[in-house]
Amino acid sequence: MDKQNSRFRWVVFVSVLLTYLLLSSQRTAPGLITEQVMKDFQVTATTIGLLTSIQFFVYTSLQIPMGILADRFGPNFFLIIGAIVTGLGTIIYSLGTHEVVLFFARILTGIGDATIWVNLVLILSHWFKVKEFVRLIGIAGMTGSLGFLLATVPFSAWIDLLGWRAAFFSAGIALCLTGILLYIVLVKKPRQLFPNETVTVKDEIQHQNISTLLKRIVMNRQAWALFFCHFGVVGGYVGFISSWAVPYGMNMYDLTRSDASQLIMVGLIGALIGAPLTSWIASRLKTIKRPYVTVHFIIFTSWSAFLFFKGNPPLFMLILLFFIIGFGFGASALTFAVVRQSFPIKESGIVSGFANTGGFLSAVLLPVFFGKVLDHFQSVSGSMTEGYFYGFIIPVIFSLIGLFGVSTIEEIRHRESAELESSRLK
Repeated sequence: MDKQNSRFRWVVFVSVLLTYLLLSSQRTAPGLITEQVMKDFQVTATTIGLLTSIQFFVYTSLQIPMGILADRFGPNFFLIIGAIVTGLGTIIYSLGTHEVVLFFARILTGIGDATIWVNLVLILSHWFKVKEFVRLIGIAGMTGSLGFLLATVPFSAWIDLLGWRAAFFSAGIALCLTGILLYIVLVKKPRQLFPNETVTVKDEIQHQNISTLLKRIVMNRQAWALFFCHFGVVGGYVGFISSWAVPYGMNMYDLTRSDASQLIMVGLIGALIGAPLTSWIASRLKTIKRPYVTVHFIIFTSWSAFLFFKGNPPLFMLILLFFIIGFGFGASALTFAVVRQSFPIKESGIVSGFANTGGFLSAVLLPVFFGKVLDHFQSVSGSMTEGYFYGFIIPVIFSLIGLFGVSTIEEIRHRESAELESSRLK
């Protein structure tokens, strides 16, 4: 029996997704304690913005290198180490007594987080047949949103019960344990069940000149369109909820931490719906670009609504806006559908990394810029309302860049895409 016909592949699937769930929760969980960290460590909003951004900066900078390393050396090792490194970073974060320690901890978390998506995709491609893989990768994508959802009301309640240090310490321990679980499931057990199978599956990309391939992608207009497209729809959402969403709800609407985290949960529900629904619509219409342009326009309009209401829309509208912006984040899976349509398989991994770099670059920039704006208006006028109003200009600009990117995508119809791939692989 081979891997792709064994029942054990479902153990692999559940174990990898459990790891992704816990890892993705730690991307945004620190946003729940922004106010507490500022108070305990006597740091400014700019420092908090940098603290959030450093993790996304590390994640972003490692996306393309991680794809290359995973192709060359196999995904199992990097996913196992990534889970353990993220766990150690979370534990150190919980024990930190100085902001320097917090920065070091988030760097470790960013390194571990950078291993997950590329390696998850490669592992599932080894264990599942093509038809199964296409269906399951959508479920895997939704797991990331479930991880964000875990870092809202459930983790907020965990913080209220144990205190933020004990809550993050326990999350770190859980991640380290998943690293051990992955070793058993991905390495030890397969050696016993499939002793005759080769451990590493080599990809065509190994036989290419990496610098030449990267140069070709950087010079590709379609790749840049996808970069800007992802930049506009991902960073505004991820960057905001991971740093300022909870403080925004607490400061502007006098919500408790738990109630403010429910706003994030509304956005995550939108993300969970957005991914499968927009993919289904694109499939029915047999076009990706038209529905994706519509999504980007709606996201641009939604961020602009914060400016229209001077940074303080009515609560019922705020809930609707969080849902819509979350829906747009879920729809960002269409970026990779365009990658798959436009590029041959041997290049799609690196192009996906390039596009993903755009998305998380904006997640790096937004918390820093937003924090600087808040600090400026806090020192000049002492008005948080004015600070948030001008801060929302940033995601409006980002979403406008995304709208430009998606508008410049050159869509290739399915038949043309198949012919393109066939000719490139010959």
